[in-house]
Amino acid sequence: MIALGFEPVVAPLLEVRPFPAVVALDGVTALAFTSRNGVDAFSGLSSERALPVFTVGDATAAAARAQGFGSVRSADGALADLADLLIAEAPRQGLVLVPGALEPAGDLSALLARRIRVRPLPIYEAVETGAAPPGEFDAVLIHSARAARALGALGPFSGEVAVALSAAVAGGLGDGAGLEIRSAAAPDESALLEALGKPAHRV
Repeated sequence: MIALGFEPVVAPLLEVRPFPAVVALDGVTALAFTSRNGVDAFSGLSSERALPVFTVGDATAAAARAQGFGSVRSADGALADLADLLIAEAPRQGLVLVPGALEPAGDLSALLARRIRVRPLPIYEAVETGAAPPGEFDAVLIHSARAARALGALGPFSGEVAVALSAAVAGGLGDGAGLEIRSAAAPDESALLEALGKPAHRV
């Protein structure tokens, strides 16, 4: 971000906390992860690494490989893309276990329309930190609809730019409470930074 002309300030709106869970793998023939948080939390709960893994994007896939999973396929997109990948490639027998957030951002089961049997497993929760935004800032990057809702609750703002990872994430901002809202062209960090652009010159 420094190369783009911005000075980064870390002010997390959400804190990820483990959620008590028992991992039961009877009948499970694959795993599906919608975030790196899910990969990390699951890896701390289970030593299972042999099941095939399907992920929503490349960053989540990289996290799964780093945790020792050998068979990892990335949808390289959004939740709907993960659903399409599961329909195309997941085993037809057994269950696909989906370790993730207590309050997931989307309904993977609905997108699959019963074509693949999935079982959600809440293993972490995202809790609002109540962190206040810096006294003066030009832009904020938002990676989830939950974080967008937390940011919106801190308004009103005065024309600062909010760059969301996707249109679905941006939807969590509502009317934006005075923010200029932009969405990345693709749900990855490169597209997010491209949507951020260069800072405007201060008068």
